[in-house]
This record gives sequence, structure tokens and C-alpha cells, in this order.
Amino acid sequence: MIQIDHVSKSFDQRTGGNFMALDDVSLNIKEGEFVSLLGPSGCGKSTILNLVAGLEPYAQGSIKVNGKSITAPGPDRVVVFQEHALFPWLTVLENVAFGLKQKGIGKKERIEMAMEQMKLVHLSKFADRYPHELSGGMKQRAAIARALAMDPQILLMDEPFAALDEQTRLILHKELEEIWMRTRKTILFITHNIREAVILSDRVLVMSTRPGKIKKEFTVQAARPRDSADTLLHHVEHAIMETLADELEKVVKEEMGDEYSIKKNDFSGTASDSLGGGI
Repeated sequence: MIQIDHVSKSFDQRTGGNFMALDDVSLNIKEGEFVSLLGPSGCGKSTILNLVAGLEPYAQGSIKVNGKSITAPGPDRVVVFQEHALFPWLTVLENVAFGLKQKGIGKKERIEMAMEQMKLVHLSKFADRYPHELSGGMKQRAAIARALAMDPQILLMDEPFAALDEQTRLILHKELEEIWMRTRKTILFITHNIREAVILSDRVLVMSTRPGKIKKEFTVQAARPRDSADTLLHHVEHAIMETLADELEKVVKEEMGDEYSIKKNDFSGTASDSLGGGI
């Protein structure tokens, strides 16, 4: 469904010149697949998502969805950002139905469609609430319901749970997995959290530090719904940690110089930590 072929992306710097965010990135994502991009800060994960969404131009390579080149945003791709971006003056129901209203769908039909998606994320009892009356997790559920209401082929999720506490994050992992198993939407998911990526994904693509490249691919073959105690998941987490140790050392050296380094055997953060959290 998504084909990224030899894409490179540079950004102009205010001080002059430019820096390369992505260097010759290629990857394919099948229809109905859940794929996560994982890597150190600044490796270009969100840049890839923005390119697929049509929010950023690219000069080299090609990006296609269902064989069509991406040149702009489209209704087949909807982004769920880290911040929920709900309109504070609208109720939850009005927020979820907003895109349907913009498409010209009649009031009765769009309310029915919005309520259907709100039931999917267990928010139907909060339809008349305003965003300030919701918890952080409930706001993200509303944002996911709004995206699903548009019935896109592809969900692009840019660290949607990063700002949430651990308990809420675990709950939303389960709910997102249930939604994916029910809808089989194609999902491209950006995260810093190794355990999150492994629990949710069919494949985890680990990226190198800037300029970003796909360093290694991990297939997660554990049964669904996933069980966090599954030894297979722990095995994949450990393998990813080993792959990322060198990349995190590069980030630290770039920031602090060669006198500061991480030895692989001393890289002791847990897989549930965000990358670099123990540095």
C-alpha cells in the first residue's frame, strides 16, 4: 500500500546551508499492516510520516500510496499527532464529526457515524463533554475516533501516547490493538518506546541517527492479542536494544563529545523507557 523508494530529505538551516534528515530511505508497507518506526531523536521518523501524509515536499526518490505518487494530503491518509488538537469550543461529538461536516455529510448521518466511532473507543457516554473536561487519555481516544470517522485507508500516528502516563498508555495500547484487529487499517506508527513498538506492531523498523536510514527490520510474530509476558516479545525487545545501543552512543557523542560514551554492556535502561531516557 505504501511504497517509499530511495527518498532523501534535507532542510535549510537558519545559519546557512542545510542538513540531511533522511538519506536514501526505502521501505514498503502492505495493506492492513501495523508498522512502527523506532530510533533516536532526530533520526527522521516524523519526517517520513510527514512525507507520507503529504505535509512535506521531497526532492529525491518517490512515495506512492496504492501506486499513486504523493504530492499533497489526501482523505486516504489521516494523521493522529502527539497532541490531540481537539477544538476546545466543540463537544467531543462535534470534534469527532468535524471532518464529516467538512465533507458535506448531513447532520443525522454524521452524528450516527461519529457515535459509532466513539463507541469503538469507549467515549459514547462523554459525547456532550468539552475537551477540558476529559483526561489526557480520553482526549487521545477522541482524536483517534475523529481519524477513524473519516474512514481513511491509512492511519499515520506520530507518538500519539508519548505525553500520557504509563497506566493510561498501557490501556490505550490494548484499545488500539483491538481497533486495528477490528478495522485492519494500515498503520504507520512513530514512537521512542521500544515495548510500545513491539507490543503493537507486525514489524518494527529501527532507524539510524541523522541522516536517517533504515538500519534493521524486526518482525514480531507473537500471537494477538498480545500478552506483555510473552517471552518472544522480550526477545525482540532485547534484540532492538542491542541494535540501538550504537545509535544512542552516536547521539551522545555528537552532543557531548568523544569523552562521553556508552558501553553496550552498560546500556541498562528497560525496554519500556523512551530511548535515551537513562543517558
